[in-house]
Amino acid sequence: MRTLGTQSAEQDAQTYSIIGAAMEVHTTLGPGFLEAVYHQALAVEFGLRGIPHRDEAVLPVRYKGFTLAATYKPDFICFDEVIVEIKALATVGGAEHSQVLNYLKASSLRKALLLNFGERSLSHKRFVL
Repeated sequence: MRTLGTQSAEQDAQTYSIIGAAMEVHTTLGPGFLEAVYHQALAVEFGLRGIPHRDEAVLPVRYKGFTLAATYKPDFICFDEVIVEIKALATVGGAEHSQVLNYLKASSLRKALLLNFGERSLSHKRFVL
């Protein structure tokens, strides 16, 4: 796994547009709301910007050819290529990073964004497998 640097991220139009939508939500609402509020607002902003997205799509977990009953539900999958997980925490750390990495492992997708609306400024981290 690696994270994308600034230059690579700017060249990635999909993640750039998702981050732009998240920045608009954060600018409008500011920090302090529950995650569910940011989730709903981001879905609206995706719609306004024409960003194709699936809300809480179910990702099956497979083990040695068997599909387990356990599933993952990332907040969004955008463009059928980018997992988007949102948080509203004072800071994000290892547990949230692991959650996003598990989403990538469970899916056939290679890119993910972790967005945190809980800080004074929107924070984001890109993941690429």
